[in-house]
Amino acid sequence: MKKLILASASPRRKRLLEQIGLKFQTDPSNIDEIVDPAFHPLEQVESFSLQKAQAVAPKYNSALILAADSMVAINGEVLGKPKDKEDATRMLRRLSGTQHSIVTGFTLIDTETKKSVTRSVETKVWFKKLSSEEIEAYITKEKPFDKAGAYGIQELAAIFVEKIEGDYFGAVGLPLFALVEELKKFGIQVL
Repeated sequence: MKKLILASASPRRKRLLEQIGLKFQTDPSNIDEIVDPAFHPLEQVESFSLQKAQAVAPKYNSALILAADSMVAINGEVLGKPKDKEDATRMLRRLSGTQHSIVTGFTLIDTETKKSVTRSVETKVWFKKLSSEEIEAYITKEKPFDKAGAYGIQELAAIFVEKIEGDYFGAVGLPLFALVEELKKFGIQVL
């Protein structure tokens, strides 16, 4: 079996791969993620995941590179990672009482055959109306500055979620169902 390389430092993505029993090593890519407003959010995460995989692939002769990217989008506006507490507050106020989307794209590149695939999924999330006190307490406790949209659905922010539609694991950072289906095409079986 080919060596699997996760081109990410995300602890959430590492945990998800470990959860399904995959053996892998990490080699984070360091691309500049400059959002292009002309791209639809799904196109943007696909583009970033492809760039991340392409940045790491030349380091390996015979490996399968996996890269991913996630974003929160509301009414066409992309919410990246907050710069500071004020930015996180702004984002959470924007998401309060709304339906928004978490989009995640992933790319697999076989460095030997040059075969590659890029896919994305969208998960719709409905947030309850948040009070200023809840937003303040959440930011103070969680410090969500490394998370798109200033929250992680799998952590304390789960108490804000009224419902979701779509792939929960995609919302966490790696759509496991779609990923495993693609891994099979590259000769990697989970079961």
